Amino acid sequence: MLNSPPPDLRREAAVPLTIGVTSHRNIPAREMEAVWQRVRDFFARLRSEYPGLPLVVLSSLAEGGDQWVAEEAIASGIRLIAPLPLKRAQYALDFEAGAARERYEYLCDQAEVIELPTISNADRSARRDEAPAGHERDLHYLQAGVFISQHCHILLAIWDGKTSERTGGTGQVVQFHLTGVRPLRDDRRRSMARSALLGDDDRLAFHIVCSRDEPSGTPAPPLEPLQTLWRSGELMAPGDGPMPDDFRTMLVHAAEFNFDWIKYAPRIDTSPSTSSRPGAPTAASAIERLFAAGDWLAIHFQLRVLFSMRTLYTLAALMGIAFTAYDNLPAQDDMIFVFLMLFVIGAVIVFIAQRRSWHRKYLDYRALAEGLRVQSYWRRAGLAITGESEFAQDNFLQKQDVELAWIRNVMRSAALESALNATPPAADDLANVVREWVGNPGQGGQLDYYARKSAQRAQTHRFTEALGNASLLVGIGIAVALALFARQMTADAKNILVITMGVFSIVAAVREAYAYRKADKELIKQYRYMAQLFGAARKALDRTTDVGEQREILRLLGEAALAEHVEWALMHRQRPLEHGKL
Repeated sequence: MLNSPPPDLRREAAVPLTIGVTSHRNIPAREMEAVWQRVRDFFARLRSEYPGLPLVVLSSLAEGGDQWVAEEAIASGIRLIAPLPLKRAQYALDFEAGAARERYEYLCDQAEVIELPTISNADRSARRDEAPAGHERDLHYLQAGVFISQHCHILLAIWDGKTSERTGGTGQVVQFHLTGVRPLRDDRRRSMARSALLGDDDRLAFHIVCSRDEPSGTPAPPLEPLQTLWRSGELMAPGDGPMPDDFRTMLVHAAEFNFDWIKYAPRIDTSPSTSSRPGAPTAASAIERLFAAGDWLAIHFQLRVLFSMRTLYTLAALMGIAFTAYDNLPAQDDMIFVFLMLFVIGAVIVFIAQRRSWHRKYLDYRALAEGLRVQSYWRRAGLAITGESEFAQDNFLQKQDVELAWIRNVMRSAALESALNATPPAADDLANVVREWVGNPGQGGQLDYYARKSAQRAQTHRFTEALGNASLLVGIGIAVALALFARQMTADAKNILVITMGVFSIVAAVREAYAYRKADKELIKQYRYMAQLFGAARKALDRTTDVGEQREILRLLGEAALAEHVEWALMHRQRPLEHGKL
């Protein structure tokens, strides 16, 4: 378990553990106190097990469990965010005048309120101040439930376990959270197929079973009132047992990110690299602050990985040379001790790198930064972020292990903070996004970045090939010399030539292995592809002045960039630091 960050820095750590709430309203009075106690125990348990993750509660403040959980959050000093299904004044009409409405207003005053967008209705277009009713009103509740599910890390479901087709009801929200299948959507069949193929294994719910105060209000068999369960997809585990291992790993990685961010915050804040890197966002929203931290930390751990790799491959070359000298030169028995010493040094470096997770953190933080880069530019370009919109985190790293979903959880947190501080895009934001993100060759942006990186990687690859060819020529030359003049040479001369051939071969082989571990050949192709992709986007953007078309181009560009980075992450994840395989 990670150490807890200092209390005064907890709010600065932008990755919380966000608990979404969905609950029935008509829970029997005989169960209320017991349900509430289970909520208290749940919060206390999360705080104890994950002290590096400040808790946040997402509640729409409906009567019943939603309000109980909100009140418990306030009493426990937990940050409360309230995505309201309607405008605050309209929603107040759902509560009876008097104590119920006063309670609602009090909770709104204590919470950070998000008024979700109104679902348009042509019949009501001339009466915009009128609150929606009937099915349209239910759609607003469904929108709030979907928003909470999309932006939370654990859904706290106070639910009888019964499926329901009631629009916006607790059963429908829970089913969406567990399956990823959106209710009442035209693309429902496509959504179901996507869920079946890719799964939604990063969605976790803590289920408190309750009854309902109605004739058929008993929980769905075999569930019992007040039972607790961990649920993810088809998985169910006892709620009083440990959280599923994959989700524990996700939360530990998120806490590590917070810890690293806090640890290096002074250097991150003062480093020019966080604002001068190609395409770096310039605004100071939650997404941009997260991007700056993730980008800096990715570079930081990349440098550590490169240092360890270069040191290890240098040690491997020296070990080969030492053993060659030991095997071929007389009176060089001490070289075997040099060989062993170099091996121990390499083992220590690998041990430190693995224990401190340099390689994993480098890849994770780079993946996070790239996801946030796209998320940031989409937001600034005016691509809508609402509870009904699929966004970068809904598709990024879908094919990866569930432990990598912590990256998507961070992106969910960033999207939530952006929703809290949503502002309409300025008139020049789209043009600025095109200039900063796409750019032009030699003038910054990702187009310039990938063009430069592909040229640099190609030059490095040419050096590796030249070294290999030189080693081959030296080896052939020495072999010819030994074949022609072996009888005229002394034993020492022969040994020196053999050692020289061995040294060249070792250096070339180690350099080739180093290039393979860095994936130079693959990265040249990837950088060239990305340069072509951004170049095509640049041309397409220059051909149109239609804002809608430009935004669609940027959306497609972001999706392609995220997909390509997944391939990059996979390729490097398969090549970790391993001392015995150099």
